[in-house]
Formats: sequence, C-alpha cells, structure tokens
Amino acid sequence: MLKLYRFLHPYRASVTLLLVLLFLQALSELYLPTLMADIVNWGIVTGDSVYILKLGGLMLIVAAVGGICSIGASNLSAKAASGFSRDLRSALFTHVERFSLQEFNRFGAASLITRTTNDIHQLQQMLTVTMRMMISAPLMCAGGIIMAVSRDARLSLVFAAVVPILAAVIFIMARKGMPLFKAIQVKLDKLNQVLRETLMGIRVIRSFDRGDHQKVRFHEANADLSNTAIQVNRIMAALMPIMMLLLNFSIIAIVWFGSLRIESGHLQVGDLMAFIQYAMQILFSLMMAAFLFVMIPRASASAARINEVLDTVATIVDPVTIDGTNPPLTSPAVETLEFRNVTFSYPGAEQPVLSDVSFTARSGEITAIIGGTGSGKSTLLSLIPRLYDIDSGSILLDGVDVRQLAQQDLRAKIGYVSQKALLFSGTIAENIRCGKSDASGDDILRALAIAQAGEFIAERAGGLDSPIAQGGADLSGGQKQRLSIARALVRKPAIYLFDDSFSALDYKTAANLRAALKPEIANAIVLLVAQRVSTIMDATRIIVLDQGRIAGIGDHKQLMQSCDVYREIVASQLSEEDAA
Repeated sequence: MLKLYRFLHPYRASVTLLLVLLFLQALSELYLPTLMADIVNWGIVTGDSVYILKLGGLMLIVAAVGGICSIGASNLSAKAASGFSRDLRSALFTHVERFSLQEFNRFGAASLITRTTNDIHQLQQMLTVTMRMMISAPLMCAGGIIMAVSRDARLSLVFAAVVPILAAVIFIMARKGMPLFKAIQVKLDKLNQVLRETLMGIRVIRSFDRGDHQKVRFHEANADLSNTAIQVNRIMAALMPIMMLLLNFSIIAIVWFGSLRIESGHLQVGDLMAFIQYAMQILFSLMMAAFLFVMIPRASASAARINEVLDTVATIVDPVTIDGTNPPLTSPAVETLEFRNVTFSYPGAEQPVLSDVSFTARSGEITAIIGGTGSGKSTLLSLIPRLYDIDSGSILLDGVDVRQLAQQDLRAKIGYVSQKALLFSGTIAENIRCGKSDASGDDILRALAIAQAGEFIAERAGGLDSPIAQGGADLSGGQKQRLSIARALVRKPAIYLFDDSFSALDYKTAANLRAALKPEIANAIVLLVAQRVSTIMDATRIIVLDQGRIAGIGDHKQLMQSCDVYREIVASQLSEEDAA
C-alpha cells in the first residue's frame, strides 16, 4: 500500500498544513479539561464568579480555535484524498491502455473496472480517515496520558490495565478481517462480471429464455458476496461494543478510585473531572485507531489489487534505439506486407493457432483469407497491428519487422474493421472521427457514401449529429458494419484489414460496397477475411487456412484445380455453375 502514496506527492503542501491544523486542534482539546478543572477548583469552590467568567471566555476561544482547525483539516483531507484517487485512476487507466490483449485476458474487463472504481474508492475513504486520525489519535492518546499523569499518577494506573486489552482486541479483529476483506473484492469482481454479461447479452438471454438462469447466477454471486460481508461485519460489529464496555468500566474504576483519592485529600473534585475527560480522550483515540484498523485490511487488499495491475509489464512495447528514441518511420505508403514463417499460439494453449504461415500481400491487390471456423483467420489479422505478438517468424512492412516500429506509427497505417462491429455512445460524426480525429464533414460524408451508409444516415433526424446508443444498440447489424467500414475509410490508411466485415450485409449492398471500394483501395494493401466465397471470388489472391496452416494460395480458378479444402468450401456454398 505504501507504494501508492507516491500519488500524494503533489499534495505535500496540503498534507503539511493539515498536520499543523490537527496538531493545533489536539492541543486545544487537551487544554480544555485543564481549564474546566481550574474553574471547578478555584472558581466554583471559592465562589469567584469573575474567575469563572474569565476562564469560561478562554474556554470558548480555545474551543472556537479547535473547531476552525477541525473544519480546515476536514477540507484539506478531502481535497488531498480526492486528488489522490483522481490521479491514481488516471494512472491506472493510462497503464491499462498500454496492455496487449494478453494482459486484458489475464485480468478480465470486470475485474479491471472494479479495480479502477471500487478499489480506488476504498483507498480514498481510508486515506481521508487516516489523514484526520494519524496525528490527532496519537497526540490525543499521548497527550491525554501525560495530562492525566500530571493530575494523579496513581489513578493513571487504570490505563495500564485497559490499554493492553484494547490493543489485543484491535489486533485480533484486524487479523481475522484481512483475509475476508480480500475475499470481498474478489467476489465483487465476480458479481460485476455476471452483471456485465447479463446487461451486454440481454438480447440473447431473452431470445433463448435464459432469464431465470441468469437470475440464479446473479443471486448466487450476490449471496456469496453478502454472506462474506455479513461475516466481516459480525467480526467488526463486536469491536465497538467491546470498546464501549471497556470505556465504561474504565470510567467506573476512575470514579471509584478517584473518590477514594478525594476522600484522602490527594485529589480535588475538578482534577477528577479533568481526569475523566482525559480518560475519555485517551480511550476514544484508541477507538479511532481501532476504526482505522478496521479500514486498513480492506484498503490493503484493494491496494494489492491495484499494484498488481500497475506492476504488470505490457508484453508488447515499443522498441528504443541506442539514443533513446523510436526508430525512424517508414514512408506513409506501404508497398508490401509479408508473413514469413509466422507461428503464434495463445497463452496456455497446447497447440499453435497459426503454424509456419508465409505469404506476401502487395499494394493495389486484394488478398482474401478463407477457411473453416477456428482455422485462425481473425487471429492472423490481429497480429498485423500487434494486438498480439507472434511466437516466431516475422511480419514485415516493406522489409521492416513490425516489432521494430512504434505501435502508434504502425497502427496509423492500418484501417481495421473488426469481426464484431463496435460503436461508441455519441454522434455518428464522433464515431467516424474515431478513425481520423480531424476529418472534415465532406470526408465523413464521402466515407459513408462509399460504405453504402449515406442513405440511412440521411433518414435519421440530425444526420451526422444524430446520437448513437451505447454499442450501437439502436442500429441493425448491417448498419453497424457499414459505419465501422466508413470509420476505416475516412482514415485513408496504407493497409485495410476487413475481418468478415460484410457478413451482415445483403448481397446487393455488399456488391455495391465492393464496387465503390475498388477505386478507394487501389493504392493500398487489402486483407479480407470472409466466410462467403462470393465475397472473395474476384480477389487477386486467396489464402486458404486449415487448422492454422496454409492449405493453398492462388486465385479462384487456381484453387479450384489445386486445393481440396477450397473446393469443399465452394461446394458447400455455391452451385457448380456459380463456382465456375
């Protein structure tokens, strides 16, 4: 947890002033019982009303100073804790953005969301309380003991019996609570995951009437979290009654033995009253420390989860030259994309997804990729922008290995349309500008026209400024695919990667889109993954994948003569007349 306190460095001045205010507040609270004792001993007992008014006024001033210091300290602690959590969230988000898909798969989206929100909130709460108590509690405890001893050393022996018991209770509670707090955060991850899957898959759940099944999953995760939280609360709920019991017994003992000391003439009534106040300050400061120890285990568990993410080193990093800069950029245009003996396997997989894949795609050509389900088509495309890094071999742009290029520069050359069309909440124009932030309105309209999306955009109220629901929930599958294609087109990249991006389009729209695409991609490298043979029959080059290996390369006619796997795919989709 201490590793994260580096995010408090920008707030050193606020924390320093906070400590000063807490010190002054503690002094004022420690001074008040002494003033009260003097009023009783030398004012009330002797009947000196002037002395009573004088010290009473002083007490009001001291109390006002303490109140002002308390208000200032609360504001400063809230400001520093909020700034700490804001900076930590930003650092965590920025760090996670650098992760490859391998690191994302390791943690999972649900866990990363929980760590960025709930875990950091736990730290913020703990920090707010800590900054208020880390000075006041020790000062009040130590100062109270000193002032109590100064009043009557023998009567102070009561604390020698009570304080060790309180310390033992706090230690036992913290020891039992720590593993349970860790478990709570893990189970919160699980609940978040089930909730996220349910909300994202609500259409499928309702279509297959799996609502009851999801309810059971949610209730199980919810009950598991609740039971653990109840177990923790049972442990921690016992802390306050035990401490209050010890406090009350301490006060009884002080009054009992104090009365005996007064009777013997060793103690005055005002001193006993002050002694009781100091006893309460001492015991309440220990209760504050106990409250802090209740929060520390959960905050420690959250800090460990956050540090786990921050300490994770991304497997895909930019290369650095001897002088500490990124390698020089290649030219904006790319003439060739070459796979040379590429092998790739997912972490933990027994077999490679791709094995010894070699081919060359050139500018002005369309290289299509086809194969059965699970043959590695989408994986092959994801290796080009380095969403994953290959195990062996090379992927070359104009003879330069992609691992020798900065990721930003590499991806700036690529227009990628994923298999699942993903849109963001916002307007249509904002979604298209994800491809190119400075795209003009004319550029957007041109890209939409090529993608065959201009007509349905014109029908929407607001046109380019019409809003899109999160994930494009208010659009059809074909509309989302066309907007995703337009987003890649507005980028005008050197390499186009289409991952089964026409699957939701009808044949007429798909044919019109391919015809409109031809002049746009004439000077670019195009890799097209498809399931339908009709989509790729006119491609310059067709790569047939079978169980991660290349089963054939050539155009349609060549593969019909030489590749059994391709002939089987064609026969399953087209008649003999269409295939010819």
